[in-house]
Amino acid sequence: MTKKPDQVVDNPGIIPYTTNVGAPAIQKEDIEVWKQRSVVKVNHQFKTRFEELKEQYKQLIEEIDWNDLVYNSKYSFEPVIGEVYYLYYNIKEEVFLSLISPNEWDKQCIGAFKLGSDQKWMKTNG
Repeated sequence: MTKKPDQVVDNPGIIPYTTNVGAPAIQKEDIEVWKQRSVVKVNHQFKTRFEELKEQYKQLIEEIDWNDLVYNSKYSFEPVIGEVYYLYYNIKEEVFLSLISPNEWDKQCIGAFKLGSDQKWMKTNG
């Protein structure tokens, strides 16, 4: 077996170091800066998404409360989808639903509501 020169190897493509004097030096990359930037970005994304979900949750709870109030109010008619109705307090401080708008009489109006095709009451400006 003949001796090979020091800079010659059998399989240069599979060894983890350079085999040629002119080859670029292999250096370990410092990825800490990248990690820190990535952590900041992803945490911002999580926080933003969390705030969006929190706002959606608050809106859902508000919708549930308004629907509960309207469905538990007193009325003796079948509401029509798309029509605007008004919630009032009567003399006994009970809540009732009416077609009469607040400017047509002197009652304490809670709000205006419209029945959607999905049977949900939506608070509206009237």
